[in-house]
Amino acid sequence: MESLISFVENEFISKKEFPKFTSGDTITVYYEIKEGEKTRTQFFKGVVVQRRGTGATETFTIRKMSGTIGVERIFPINMPALQKIELNKRGKVRRARIFYFRGLTGKKARIKEIRSRS
Repeated sequence: MESLISFVENEFISKKEFPKFTSGDTITVYYEIKEGEKTRTQFFKGVVVQRRGTGATETFTIRKMSGTIGVERIFPINMPALQKIELNKRGKVRRARIFYFRGLTGKKARIKEIRSRS
């Protein structure tokens, strides 16, 4: 039964090429919003809190600060409205899901950056 599900996922769901990112990375997600007849592109820039699921049901959660209020948004990786993902910074964290990040404020909420050798 599982092989049948994975076969259907691989055949009928179109895969988009996105950069590899993990929790702690700062990314910008560009996605389409429909307002009546018009469509426009909006972006959401923040820190990846978690990635969960596999295959067609994979999702990732992004957290950003809007003023003094934290805003989180969950994006399915196969969402048709998703246009592109930009990787801004690679973060060095020791966990796959950084829920402790929600309670941090000020300088404690900074994540150390991994510098690439290129």
